[in-house]
Order: sequence, then structure tokens, then C-alpha cells
Amino acid sequence: MSGRRITFDSEADAAYFAMVKDIEAGESIENVVLEREHGTIVLDFDRDGRMLGIEVLGARALLTPKTLEDAERIG
Repeated sequence: MSGRRITFDSEADAAYFAMVKDIEAGESIENVVLEREHGTIVLDFDRDGRMLGIEVLGARALLTPKTLEDAERIG
């Protein structure tokens, strides 16, 4: 199993696309922030420049309903 998964917190309207199974505290050391009209996308990278995950704030506006429907609910 690759460890990739999508989670969605409906209260925060935030989704996370994890590229690895577990991200330890402090492992994400670089964040690239993309401001969009209806939300924000944050790319998380480790110290070697490998992508750990993608956070989407304003997920309902930036992602398709099908993507959110398929995501694991965490809130």
C-alpha cells in the first residue's frame, strides 16, 4: 500500500492529500502556499525536498464534490 489517502474535515472545510503513510511532527519543513480566489493550497515538503502532502483550505470551493465524497471524514 502506498500510504496515499485523502481526508476531509467538514468543520474546517479543509482536505489533505497525504502522499506518505505517516508524517511525523516536524517532518514537514517547507511549505509552498498558493493563494486562490476561494481558498488556499499548501504543499508540504520534507528536508530532502520530497512532497509529503497537499492541504486544501476552502475545500468545498476548490475540489469537486466527488473528491470530497470519496475522502475519509475526520470532522
